[in-house]
Amino acid sequence: MSASRRSGATDELGPDEPERAGPVGPDGSDLLAALLDGMDAALCAFDADGVVTHWNREAERILGWTAAEAVGRHGFAGWAVRSADAEEVEARLMSAMEAPGRQVHEFALLTKDGGRVLVRTQSAAVRGPDGKPAGVYCAFSEVHTQIDLERSIALSEALFEDASWGVVLVDADLRPAVLNAHAARSLGIGRTSALGRPLGELLAQGVEELESALTHVLAEGAPPAPAEIWVGVRTPEGEQRRCWRCGFVRLASPLAEEPVPLGVAWLFQDVTETKQGEQEAAQLRFRTNQLHRAARAAAECEDPAEAVTVHLDFALAGFADHALIDRVAGGSLADGEATASVRLVRVAATPSGAPGPSLLTGRAGLPVRYAQGHPALQCVERTGSVRASVGSVPPEQAREWAAARQWPTDAVQALCAVLRSRGRTLGVVTFLRGGARSQFERADAVYAEDVAVRIAAALDLAGATEKP
Repeated sequence: MSASRRSGATDELGPDEPERAGPVGPDGSDLLAALLDGMDAALCAFDADGVVTHWNREAERILGWTAAEAVGRHGFAGWAVRSADAEEVEARLMSAMEAPGRQVHEFALLTKDGGRVLVRTQSAAVRGPDGKPAGVYCAFSEVHTQIDLERSIALSEALFEDASWGVVLVDADLRPAVLNAHAARSLGIGRTSALGRPLGELLAQGVEELESALTHVLAEGAPPAPAEIWVGVRTPEGEQRRCWRCGFVRLASPLAEEPVPLGVAWLFQDVTETKQGEQEAAQLRFRTNQLHRAARAAAECEDPAEAVTVHLDFALAGFADHALIDRVAGGSLADGEATASVRLVRVAATPSGAPGPSLLTGRAGLPVRYAQGHPALQCVERTGSVRASVGSVPPEQAREWAAARQWPTDAVQALCAVLRSRGRTLGVVTFLRGGARSQFERADAVYAEDVAVRIAAALDLAGATEKP
């Protein structure tokens, strides 16, 4: 052998040099065996004479017969099927060689320990190189497993098509991956346009609470009970505040050896009307109880003027932050009298500093300097309730708005109710709310009018018993 050949200087191979081996890898039989053993379904195959040629691990798991024990046997007779049933089972399986497509059958097989297993099979012909049937392959699984799978699929399809509550699959990044028609309607968006978008783009309020719940479920699992979450939904008509009763289920892949989180199934039902009804009922019970307690406490007051502040203090609880009572200068105003030059005198007010009981400011005080168009003057003129709000303005403007109306500077909402007794207007009671409370609504005005009736009666009695 020359030095050049030993050093590899030439690309020719001498007669004493073996050819280099090609890439090492599994041959066709190894690959086929790996594929068969990795299948989730049990699989066996028969040649044209009905002899078992293939048997995978799932078939071994279901029936207990190993591949070494199964391969080479003729049919299932005497070992995997009762002798009485063997002929029928073999005929049904081998008939797939002549039939087009796949055939589905159900029959009982025998396990190695003598038990019986009801299986559902799918069989089809195996074609040879010439295109003629060369055998049959048969995939089978336990019937209850197949039924469970079909039920799971049917449940999934029903949830995403016909469910009367919202269903959203949220991925591990907390973005909607799939949602049903009900959820799309609740979010005011199309089923496909919501996919992959952050929840903050779909909801105006409640996003932090919802994302916190989803993160908890991914980390810890489903909570023990449904959660009620208030959200703000963006709609073409504007933001709508809704209450959703939510349930969460963590999803994990059934194919992985260890649980791999796929996301969270978020189910919700709109319970806004129910919650609002419960809140209104609870609020009505509380306010009715306050009126009852106030009436009993006022009945024990020797001085009717003190009863005025008692009614005012009981009304404030859970209703407003401040309250003022202004009386018409001169005592009262009869129906039909001119109201253009009416003056109001402060009678009672809640303390502006530390919380405490309302204070009487004197029965013969100086008139309050209300500007023309003040809500309290409008209330006297209309002999009805008046609501006022500063709206969405910077804090500096809100303080200026309140100061211009002779109210505490933290007031942003006002509700004035007229004080009427014996057909005459006695004055006005004004309830004020800060920025932490919601706006006064119609139900609040009704409650304020109930309180005003009681205050007016006590104020009228105080005027009647006042010594000249």
